[in-house]
Amino acid sequence: MPLVESGEEGTLRVSGAEIAEAPSDILAYRKSFRVDDQPIVVIVSEDLGALSRSQAELHAWTAVVSLLLILLLVGTLWLGINLSMRPVVSLKAALKRLQDGEISRIDVRAPEEFQPLVLQLNQLLDSLDQRLERSRDALANLSHSVKTPIAAVRQILEDTDRPLPNTLRQQMAGRLDDIDRQLEAEMRRSRFAGPQVGKSAYPLKQARDLLWMLGRLYPAKSFEMSTVLTEERRWPIEEHDLNEVLGNLLDNAGKWSARFVELGLQEDGKGFAITVEDDGPGIPPDALDTLGTRGLRLDEQTPGHGLGLAIVREIADRYGGILNFSSGPTGGFKATVHFPGTTGGIRQ
Repeated sequence: MPLVESGEEGTLRVSGAEIAEAPSDILAYRKSFRVDDQPIVVIVSEDLGALSRSQAELHAWTAVVSLLLILLLVGTLWLGINLSMRPVVSLKAALKRLQDGEISRIDVRAPEEFQPLVLQLNQLLDSLDQRLERSRDALANLSHSVKTPIAAVRQILEDTDRPLPNTLRQQMAGRLDDIDRQLEAEMRRSRFAGPQVGKSAYPLKQARDLLWMLGRLYPAKSFEMSTVLTEERRWPIEEHDLNEVLGNLLDNAGKWSARFVELGLQEDGKGFAITVEDDGPGIPPDALDTLGTRGLRLDEQTPGHGLGLAIVREIADRYGGILNFSSGPTGGFKATVHFPGTTGGIRQ
């Protein structure tokens, strides 16, 4: 054997032994000495291959345990963060419901640290609602206070016994009509204030009420509605604003239609839309872009002040919506208002 036959002393390492079933890598300590002139060799050896295999196994188990500990640590951190952020997620969901009109105020079971924030937000909403109501009341009071002297002056002008030239009467009456129309327009504008958090409307119910009323106003014409909405469906739009949009579009179509007016209420993933189409004479393509301009009337013979479509455009702009005009399949006039909405409607 190499270790026995070797003349080296001390620590030795033998690799590639050619003996069958013998370790291939050995670490040994060899010491030779004599006893009674007899040579004696003492060899202590260790199989390094078994030691290497033990080390590899230890390293593998260490890696597995380390990986499990890391996964456990990440899972614990994720759970802790989610539990600590639960009040914030709940507050975010409440704000989303408030924006969509499902609730009018925030009611969240938040930790003590979040309670002042929730209270301040609700107080801000109360303050905004109060300011809006005061603004509407003030403008309505101002309008009514101005209408009274206008009515008095109009009575004077209509009294033909007073010594006023007819041309002057007509000019003054025209100016009073302008003031009256402007006041009427401002009063109608004061009643809508654009998107308000916590406000929503039932489009199907309001549409049916308006169709019934306009059917009485234009008995010779048919008003129909096409929609898949249910009764409990709500849209994130203030009720009066929706009334203004539907009422002005339907009234405009009723004036110009020959026999029928069709109202469509649709929803998609990007929001909700209102479509009103009639079978009237339609609008020239070059005049479509000018529609919706305040005071503009394409036909002075038809009653109105040219404010209806302008009001619809103003409401659409305040909600970030788009008002489009086009020609319908029958050649009549078609108006479409698309409002953005993250939910495409609200369920009760």
